[in-house]
Amino acid sequence: MGEINEVTELLEHKLDKLLDIHSFLKDENEFLHKKLNSLEAQLTSTSQELEEKEKEYQLLKIAKTIEGSNKNTRDTKLKINALIRDIDTCIIQLSD
Repeated sequence: MGEINEVTELLEHKLDKLLDIHSFLKDENEFLHKKLNSLEAQLTSTSQELEEKEKEYQLLKIAKTIEGSNKNTRDTKLKINALIRDIDTCIIQLSD
């Protein structure tokens, strides 16, 4: 009878230990999920901000080339030619 009590106590002790570990891992998992969601939101926000800054940069670059600085004369001509081609394509599509 003593052996059965020892085995039962040992089993209860191991079960308590497993429940404690389970509870800890559950809490840690919840914390990590919250952190993951937070980091994903931050990444999305940063990506959107980067996109906006890139668009701003492109607009500033275009403004500078249109302004006609000596360095960007070639870029200005290429952009104007591209715009003219786009307008011609639109005119052709409208006339069809």
